Amino acid sequence: MAYKYMAEEWAKPEDSFVEELMRQRLVQWRREPTVNRIERPTRLDRARKLGYKAKQGFVVVRTRVRRGGLRKIRPRSGRRPKRMGVAKFKPAKSLRLIAEERTAKKFPNLEVLNSYWVGEDGRSKWFEIILLDPNSPVIQSDKDVNWVTERQHTSRVFRSMTSAGKNVRGLHHRGRGAEKFRPSHRRGARKRGA
Repeated sequence: MAYKYMAEEWAKPEDSFVEELMRQRLVQWRREPTVNRIERPTRLDRARKLGYKAKQGFVVVRTRVRRGGLRKIRPRSGRRPKRMGVAKFKPAKSLRLIAEERTAKKFPNLEVLNSYWVGEDGRSKWFEIILLDPNSPVIQSDKDVNWVTERQHTSRVFRSMTSAGKNVRGLHHRGRGAEKFRPSHRRGARKRGA
């Protein structure tokens, strides 16, 4: 299967032709809009694994997110550096989840299915997001993805129900060591009286 060889090349881009190819592509991608709808996936093997099909109702969007931690504004009034609340703050969401949410805001009539990394430079990261049109007759008749047309799946990305969202919430861990993650880590904290 050709997808296997594509996956092998993307697994270690620095050891294959992918790195040089991506260096050329990133030059072009930097000039594009932050959220840019594309005709076909850059990583077809990854997209197909995550549920993409080349048919009506499936939309692929490449989204750029700036890298790094939280850029916090330094307070004007005086306090010791430790209490400034500027350095060493990390966002609670991953950049992939942020990319999914920004894309969903641009396409309010579509639902996020999944996403994957496609490239990065010193300043930005690029992700491709697979979206579905719940109102498309093709999607409604496709038994693999027609679950997205049900009411409980509306705005799923904003409730962290995509793969990236569940990862951030710790829901990819089960059993021993993950007792306090369900139904959510905040609910677990409330239950313990913390």
